[in-house]
Amino acid sequence: MRKSINYFKIILFALLFAGISLAGYSKNAVTSLKCEYHVNPVGIDVAQPRLSWQIAADADNFVQQAYEIRVAETKENVAKGSKLVWSSGKVGSSESVNVTYGGPAAKPMQRLWWQVRIWDPKNKATAWSEPACWEMGLLNASDWKANWIRFGQEPDNTISRPSQYFRKEFSLSKKVAFARVYVTSLGLYELRMNGKKVGEDLFTPGWTSYKNRIQYQVYDVASMLGAKNAIGGIVGDGWYRGNIAFKGQRSYYGEKSALLAQLVIRYTDGSTETITTDDSWKATTGPILESDIYNGESYDARMELAGWDQPGYSDSQWKAAVVYDYGKDKLIASQGVPVQAIQEIKPIKLIKTPKGESVLDMGQNMVGVVRLKVKGNKGDKVVVKFAEVLDKAGNFYTDNLRAAKCTDTYILKGGAEETYQPRFTFHGFRFVKLEGLATEPTLDQVMGIVIHSAMTPTGSFACSDSLINQLQHNIQWGQKGNFVDVPTDCPQRDERLGWTGDAQVFSMTAAFNFDVAAFYTKWMKDFTADQLESGRVPHVIPDVLKGEGGATAWADASIIVPWTVYQVYGDKKILAEQYKSMKAWVEYMHTRAGSKNLWTGDSHFGDWLAFATNNSSYPGATTEKDLIATAYYAYSSRLLGKIAAILGNPMMQNSIPIFQKRLRRHLSMSL
Repeated sequence: MRKSINYFKIILFALLFAGISLAGYSKNAVTSLKCEYHVNPVGIDVAQPRLSWQIAADADNFVQQAYEIRVAETKENVAKGSKLVWSSGKVGSSESVNVTYGGPAAKPMQRLWWQVRIWDPKNKATAWSEPACWEMGLLNASDWKANWIRFGQEPDNTISRPSQYFRKEFSLSKKVAFARVYVTSLGLYELRMNGKKVGEDLFTPGWTSYKNRIQYQVYDVASMLGAKNAIGGIVGDGWYRGNIAFKGQRSYYGEKSALLAQLVIRYTDGSTETITTDDSWKATTGPILESDIYNGESYDARMELAGWDQPGYSDSQWKAAVVYDYGKDKLIASQGVPVQAIQEIKPIKLIKTPKGESVLDMGQNMVGVVRLKVKGNKGDKVVVKFAEVLDKAGNFYTDNLRAAKCTDTYILKGGAEETYQPRFTFHGFRFVKLEGLATEPTLDQVMGIVIHSAMTPTGSFACSDSLINQLQHNIQWGQKGNFVDVPTDCPQRDERLGWTGDAQVFSMTAAFNFDVAAFYTKWMKDFTADQLESGRVPHVIPDVLKGEGGATAWADASIIVPWTVYQVYGDKKILAEQYKSMKAWVEYMHTRAGSKNLWTGDSHFGDWLAFATNNSSYPGATTEKDLIATAYYAYSSRLLGKIAAILGNPMMQNSIPIFQKRLRRHLSMSL
């Protein structure tokens, strides 16, 4: 017993000694390094990117007193602090978000490594952070050596067309040190190399104002290369030339889809090689007969091109790709948050409806597609339909989808079990109906694939009230379903557009739930691209309604969303970049309000979110629209004045008190 007590004393003494010795040791550290809101981004086009970091402190009320950033061309050099490209030196500042890199502008495709350390309130420096990096993309049209290519035999442009397949084989005889592929499309693309998909992103290159801005993506493919290689791409209609909006319009941005890809390889001996899309590539169509955002995808497995994306495939029946003279001056590096498959959901039960239909219940509404497993004879057709709700009688209900067919069709090749998952469409649904099966569907035949922009959650919330917890879950789930590269109004019917009013009302909530800084930064640049010369802002961004717009609360997103990003993330750059657009919108409102500064008579949506119903152009929108228009005129003008002061821009603010005075008078008269 005495021996045990002695051991206990020894252990206790050791612990106390350790605690005393560590008391003077700082555990403060710099973590979570980001560049332009991304972790180690590959392919940016910001010459002086902004750097951010987080602080892990061992004391409460810790305030950074100073920081130092160092940058080098290699990870080894930055870690040693040698051959630096730039060093900030010790900067007395508490700033740790969006600190601008002050070194020489990086060159196209150049990678730079960086570290940061900080000083605590006692003027003690932390250790240097782990190295992080950023890599530049192709910065000018002249950096692109590739040509746009397309499949030459285009069918009727008034209907959904088969997706196009492109491929090329090449051999390598040297050891690869670096390999990047720069790729985009007119339409939606999936890039493949040596039998595998390149990257995890979906719906690339993303939805932008294609007539002004087309994003490209950059992928590190060094590990995918071998001695013999095949690179290929599939291009579908997507937002570019598929059905868009609710007016039955197609090919809003263009009638021809195309692929653009540039593979840059650097060998260990210092030499380089570039493989580009040109007329040496082969092209054809394949099993994807139709792909449409609203109507769904049709896939005929009998037409599969087995091994088409691998070396050694015989493409003698394919046609030579046609070079398409489209230009590259609209190309920009990706700026937002990529869309990805985030989660899988299993159906919870099989329902037999009063009409005798078999319907799978996913257990909750979701946005994405289903992965189908099926076995049957060659030529059998399975039709997959989607619905958000059942009607009052309990039957499958799709009237709310309007003109959107929301239907995927799979034609079997026959034999063993087959698996199908659409590439270029998505649906909003809870219920799934399978037609054409020889037997009753089973729960394991379908897996729901949840798709949305891969936003990082800011945290979590829970309380003792289960109803509040469910409400918060619903809000977050709704945000995921409506943040599919742009903030949409709905994910199911023939719409799914970036309605500006919906987004501005929700912007602060969106930022509370997820990191949306990069998401909104990308979207706001399309405001500038699609804003009319008069300053009027379209109802939806990207604009597919041919310039329709100018409604208050909707167009005011051009000011309110950047202001939200500034409030949440301290981002002055978005204010500076959007300032011209914001000012143009306020000046447009001023022309409509006139000398009395009361905006009356124009068409607006009004109080779209009101609960009460009454006689109105929209149920619930009973508040006087002139009042709402004038209120937003005053509010956005005030915000513009604040933004001008933050940016140090000259701004006439004398009119703001007049807005407020006349608004108060208007309010008293209305009441």
